[in-house]
Amino acid sequence: MKKLINEPSAVVDEMLDGMVAAHPELRRLDGTSVLVRDDAPVDGKVAVVSGGGSGHEPTHAGYLGEGMLDGAAAGEVFTSPTADQIDEMIQATDAGEGVLCVVKNYEGDVMNFDTAAEMASMEGVEVEQVVVNDDVSVEDSLYTSGRRGVAGTIFVHKCAGAKAAAGGDLGEVTAVAEKVIDNVRTMGMALTSCVTPDKGEPTFDLGEDEIELGIGIHGEPGTERADIMSADEITEHLTENVLSDLELDEGEEVVTMVNGMGGTPLSELYIVNRKLQSILDDHGVETWDAWVGDYMTSLDMMGCSVSVLRVDDELKTLLGAPAETPALTVSE
Repeated sequence: MKKLINEPSAVVDEMLDGMVAAHPELRRLDGTSVLVRDDAPVDGKVAVVSGGGSGHEPTHAGYLGEGMLDGAAAGEVFTSPTADQIDEMIQATDAGEGVLCVVKNYEGDVMNFDTAAEMASMEGVEVEQVVVNDDVSVEDSLYTSGRRGVAGTIFVHKCAGAKAAAGGDLGEVTAVAEKVIDNVRTMGMALTSCVTPDKGEPTFDLGEDEIELGIGIHGEPGTERADIMSADEITEHLTENVLSDLELDEGEEVVTMVNGMGGTPLSELYIVNRKLQSILDDHGVETWDAWVGDYMTSLDMMGCSVSVLRVDDELKTLLGAPAETPALTVSE
């Protein structure tokens, strides 16, 4: 498989250096795979941090900046960052107001963030943690106990980051993050496997006339293998499963996300969004905002996920608040 890399073992290190070179508003903590805002710690503000395995770009460091994250810890591809690096991130971003860690529900991430939070707490840092579990596909998987955390995590970053930027205290920022988690659901699918740099071949075999439904974001197969379907049929399958789990009432407002897995053209994501909005209209659900693009990928996998977030006035205000990051900008 062809990739624009040098040595597989150097992918994450060289990616982070290249990102800092492109975005001088970010800086790398010496001797780590942690990026933080260049102005961190930000006086008078709760810090919001996240992290996880690499390979999901622009997640996580793409959301560093005003109105979103203060720090992002990068593990190797599809591998959790270590507890000591997460601890360094927490320490580097704490301005004395406390730190909220946003963690996707994968066992390695949860374990290492738990350990890092304990380490930081012993140094006098007040730390809270939320675990995102928006994937409706499975209750337990190879990587998780309970539901996986996937693309809905970006909504958590946005709302918690906005609340922190507005001066919310640690309890208020944590409560907003939990509110988003309670109200967002996601389901994904794949047209192809992804190829990890170290393996150099597809993670799983998928026939030319097959698709995977219910995938995670680490190249793991889905919960169901099916014959190829049209874009509308795939969108209906994903959306109806999400809506069934979210139990929306007619007249409620939502924000939607059609997220690309890394190898899907934007044109195809817009075709999915077209059907998604039609389905919501049929259910009597109002779309307040629609996000379409690559927000949380799985390397070069072709496929997408559909996320739906129930919103109220508070969440709409936070989602619409200004943000300036490499991957997402919201203007005033």
